[in-house]
Amino acid sequence: MIRVLLADDQALIRAGFAALVDAEPDMTVAGQAATGRDAVAVARRTRPDVVLMDIRMPDGDGLWATREIVRTEGLEHCHVVVVTTFELDEYVAEAVRAGASGFLVKDTEPAELLRAIRVAHAGDALLSPGPTRRLLERVVGGLRRTEAPERLAVLTDREREVLTLVAAGLTNEEIAERLYLSPLTAKTHVSRVMGKLGARDRVQLVVLAYETGLVAPGWQP
Repeated sequence: MIRVLLADDQALIRAGFAALVDAEPDMTVAGQAATGRDAVAVARRTRPDVVLMDIRMPDGDGLWATREIVRTEGLEHCHVVVVTTFELDEYVAEAVRAGASGFLVKDTEPAELLRAIRVAHAGDALLSPGPTRRLLERVVGGLRRTEAPERLAVLTDREREVLTLVAAGLTNEEIAERLYLSPLTAKTHVSRVMGKLGARDRVQLVVLAYETGLVAPGWQP
């Protein structure tokens, strides 16, 4: 059962998300919050698997709340998905740096919202439906080169190659096809890269790839 925390200052949006989540046999609403501070408190109390986090909330916005949640001991398994609009690109970049596992636009179709929750919970694919993939391409331009390239020295040549493909948004199956590997081998490589770099999920691998200079905005594999 995937336990979902809904954090949004608009009661109507929370109610809509709650109805969708509770209608699914493999999901349940773990809690709701209308402010950033409440989101952190509820997350620490209920230990959700996924948080749908609005950015603009009173009393501690979604960026602050995301940082607090991902640094909380015992919430290492919790994945924060930021809910945003195209007008908030700079905030999305900050949210990803803060530890968010992905992002959705507020006019996302219900089926995509549910798929995104499952994907975030699994941690094995980048949240990249059409509009969100385009948003990611714009967001990465805001990622500054803040990590030393030496951090990637722990990776083998094959693992660096896998990381570049993860940064391009490829799935395990696509990576396997590109590198002539089995999907299981590709997944194993991705897991090892996460472990060596201390990344929470694939989105954090994308951030590291850009901030260490391994890839640059506009790069195509």
